[in-house]
Amino acid sequence: MFIRRDKYLNRLISHEKNGLIKIVSGIRRCGKSYLLCNIFRDWLLENRTDASHIIEVALDDIANYHLRNPHTMYAYLKSLIKDDKTYYIIIDEVQYLDEFVDVLNGLLHIPNADVYVTGSNSRFLVTDIVTEFRGRGDVIMIYPLVFSEFATQYEDINSAWKNYFTFGGLPFVLTFNSPEEKGEYLASLFQEVYITDIIERHDIRNKEELDELINILASSIGSLTNPPKLERAYKSIKNKSFSANTIRTYIDYLTDSFLISEAKRYNIKGKRYIGSPSKFYFEDVGLRNARLNFRQTEENHITENIIYNELRYRGFNVDVGNVEIYEKSPEGKTLRNSAEVDFVASKGNKKYYVQSTFSMWDRETSEREKKSLKNIDDSFGKAIIVNDDRIPLLDENGFLILGIKQFLTDYSVIN
Repeated sequence: MFIRRDKYLNRLISHEKNGLIKIVSGIRRCGKSYLLCNIFRDWLLENRTDASHIIEVALDDIANYHLRNPHTMYAYLKSLIKDDKTYYIIIDEVQYLDEFVDVLNGLLHIPNADVYVTGSNSRFLVTDIVTEFRGRGDVIMIYPLVFSEFATQYEDINSAWKNYFTFGGLPFVLTFNSPEEKGEYLASLFQEVYITDIIERHDIRNKEELDELINILASSIGSLTNPPKLERAYKSIKNKSFSANTIRTYIDYLTDSFLISEAKRYNIKGKRYIGSPSKFYFEDVGLRNARLNFRQTEENHITENIIYNELRYRGFNVDVGNVEIYEKSPEGKTLRNSAEVDFVASKGNKKYYVQSTFSMWDRETSEREKKSLKNIDDSFGKAIIVNDDRIPLLDENGFLILGIKQFLTDYSVIN
């Protein structure tokens, strides 16, 4: 099984020899090691790099256990640099290396060393990287497979969609044949890897609280919420106290580990963030579904989560939009209401307002989905993504209306 990940390969190529440590980061099991140690390494070999100038160390391999010592590792790497040509140093799972920050910073003083590392688990989070490297690290985020990558492994796009919608885009899922095996893998991964990392890193004593919070967040993707609301939900479900401050702390742990991502509310006309509440989406919908034992697979919410992840993959900053609308009551009074835009996607001087809807076949639903977009008075693109198959078209308002699979596979429409 080979899946092209050209977006990330091209970024590695464009950042080659930039004098910084290239740090490939992201949720565990999303393909970081394969990107560096297979795809990027093969590209180097195909582009006139001699194999002797590629130094690769997999620190999760017991054969390299001795190289986890910082002095041994540094001396080993130095000993392999024989001339003044560029040496590509690839260190996989660098968190196993003691004092890895000092070692990596030391490598920056070797003028012909170009350094690439991957890191995972509770000891290697982006928040730590920013603090430790202080401008000397170049973080390259990698996500689970997006649908266009995932679908290359299927002959039928509809079959690909059903599997992606249910089991998500972690690459190893594609190696299993049966739905039962895929589900067991995801459930085990969630509990034994992701949750264990968080508990060990932050010394969490009450695992039950963390588990319940994850379940509530998984059940409410696409819904506005905040710690006080979650506090009330926990008390209602468990009849126990779980403070809003602790909930906020646990949410930060989950976002730092890339399990979930927060989309904040943005006042479109006022051009400012509103603050709480926010929406929370899962980095991988398969993990979300497995967490709930595949019992809650509402197409509208899961599709919304997939669109959110896709927009982020395309490089957009994504918020939840809010539009103030002034309407007349039957008595003639002016009423101020608000309407939601599912996503405000911004990238440089580009901006799109995106609505996600299950269907637009009846007039009432169509008008409801268009209402907020009609009340935005700027010229940025406006799109409605429908969970069906349809030819993309512009309606009488200039809104782009297209099907979900068209959006996920056609990068010319919103990019």
